[in-house]
Amino acid sequence: MNSYLQRLGRSLQLPVAVLPAAALLVGIANAWLHFDATNTFALFLKSGGLAILSALGLLFAVGVALGMSTERDGAAAFAGLVAFEMPVSMLNPTAISALTGLKIEKVNPAFAQMTNGNVFIGIMAGLVAAALYNRFHEVKLPMALSFFSGKRFVPIMTSFVMFLVSALLWVIWPPIFSVLVTFGESIVHLGWIGAGIYGFFNRLLIPTGLHQALNSVFWFNVAGINDIGKFLASQGPKGVTGMFQAGFFPIMMFGLPAGAYAIYKNALPERKKEIGSLMLAGAFASFFTGVTEPLEFSFMFVAWPLYVLHAALTGISLAFAALMHWTAGFAFSAGLVDYLVSLVNPIANKPYMLILQGLVMAVLYYFTFDFAIKKFNLMTPGREPLTADEAADEGEDELSEEIKDEDKYQAQARKIYNALGGADNLEVIDNCTTRLRLTLKDTDKINENAIKRSGAAGLNKIDKSNLQIIIGTEVQFVADALSKLEDSKAPLATAKQETTEEKETTPVDSDIESGVTSQFYSVAEGQYMDIEDVPDTAFAQKMLGDGFAIDPANGTITAPVDGTISTVFPTKHAIGFKTKSGLEILLHMGIDTVQLKGEGFDIKVTEGQEVKHGDIVANVDLDSLKNAGKQTPMIVIITNMDAVSMLKFKAVNGKVQPTTEVLEATTK
Repeated sequence: MNSYLQRLGRSLQLPVAVLPAAALLVGIANAWLHFDATNTFALFLKSGGLAILSALGLLFAVGVALGMSTERDGAAAFAGLVAFEMPVSMLNPTAISALTGLKIEKVNPAFAQMTNGNVFIGIMAGLVAAALYNRFHEVKLPMALSFFSGKRFVPIMTSFVMFLVSALLWVIWPPIFSVLVTFGESIVHLGWIGAGIYGFFNRLLIPTGLHQALNSVFWFNVAGINDIGKFLASQGPKGVTGMFQAGFFPIMMFGLPAGAYAIYKNALPERKKEIGSLMLAGAFASFFTGVTEPLEFSFMFVAWPLYVLHAALTGISLAFAALMHWTAGFAFSAGLVDYLVSLVNPIANKPYMLILQGLVMAVLYYFTFDFAIKKFNLMTPGREPLTADEAADEGEDELSEEIKDEDKYQAQARKIYNALGGADNLEVIDNCTTRLRLTLKDTDKINENAIKRSGAAGLNKIDKSNLQIIIGTEVQFVADALSKLEDSKAPLATAKQETTEEKETTPVDSDIESGVTSQFYSVAEGQYMDIEDVPDTAFAQKMLGDGFAIDPANGTITAPVDGTISTVFPTKHAIGFKTKSGLEILLHMGIDTVQLKGEGFDIKVTEGQEVKHGDIVANVDLDSLKNAGKQTPMIVIITNMDAVSMLKFKAVNGKVQPTTEVLEATTK
């Protein structure tokens, strides 16, 4: 659990890092607008800062999803965006009005508070997206659905999960919000004690975003208090109006910056420079503008006891200022800019005493934070060693670490990546049904023997830039792993590493039934072709397996064996079969027809369907293929030849029918 919270804390540092810039823009603009309320440039500055601050929920959703995902992958960040947008769009007041038939002004205000940049929704969305990415980013769907495999599957799963989460929030969020509003109204008449209770819960609820429910009671006109509105209008008893605001000034201007200094002092020596810049930016934003999120989110999860202490100290500050009737107020937040404006407000009462209180709070924050961090060994920013990913970001060399837990596709992709010359030689990675289709800067720079040793069935060097590597029907997973290496600009393995790699062997499928002979039949009326005569190097050289081909006289294509349809490829140009004995058969219709993306193919079978030889599996528009410049041999190969002990071709004379026996294969 502690490790999980530390990862979460590190993940939050990405969105937190942008907040000081937004706070400064707003702070400078507010100071300027105090003297010139219509200044265009100041208004433009403020709109820029508010654009960031109003998108906090989205920033945290993307940042948390990115940071909490394995490999910190952009696909997880995209899923975080999907996860955030679903509840925000489904539960905003306009959507609720349409769903319930209520007028928008009658919609429960809880929904406005939840969907208006709520950080809690953002963090929750990021955690859901990251968890789903870590669970599903390498999922391997059946080949017919392979386009949706891997990372593409993550946002799909995220949308379904967040749909259910949104439905749950629709039910539970309004009563939670209502309870907090009722709680706030119940402490209104407790005087300075009530101010302290409010201050404590105001900070404590920030991680959930529900502090806005309390704020609406004390700051606005929900329960008749309207502390901000009355202070700005100089209304109400002097020394009372502003009591739910004044105590924040000592915290934001002095207390939190002092706490940030304690966090910096307790950071590891090698991390002080990094943490120092983060704490300094956050402290400056808190002091100058009253934007505290950069500091609070840096430790609220990784060192939650410290955050509870911060909430308690905030409550003490509000209670003491209210007890002493020292008041000040703000239009934006309790930073220096609003404090200076308060000095000229006639309803402010001894606001200068808040400076003295702030100095005391700074001492309390520093020493209590320092004590708690050391006493309870709290993992505040900078107290945990660099992770491997962070070390890589710092430029540290990780070549000495072996890549662990690689599956066979990742291992094969890594060998191919090294043999190609790495990212420096790779330009485009694509694949069809059975082969990698690569564009390189120079195909002469590749190591052909190393590619073959990777387990590839063969390769076809087309020209100076284009290369095909024959993998087999599971090529999609190798392509995905190769793309991941290329995207990360992974370093090439050293010669020592290459020589120590063990050659992988492909195990015979466990479901092979040995000693069974399967009969193969022609798949069309037409002319029989030896596999060596097929006008494609990969097939002719039997890189994918042995078999035969038919030059069809018409487009009626039939099953070559008795068995089950294992795969119907999305591009419809190929169908996979599996016999009861376990042989895997590929019917590939035409040469390079994957490029047609299904045009000209009418598939008559579905995955999982049992067929007999001679059953019609597809109708192919041969003229359409020829007009597209494609050759039309119907190729049948056994893709798991390692399971075959004997392959015997039957005598055929020229033309064949769909029921003509062509060969027989016996399993080992």
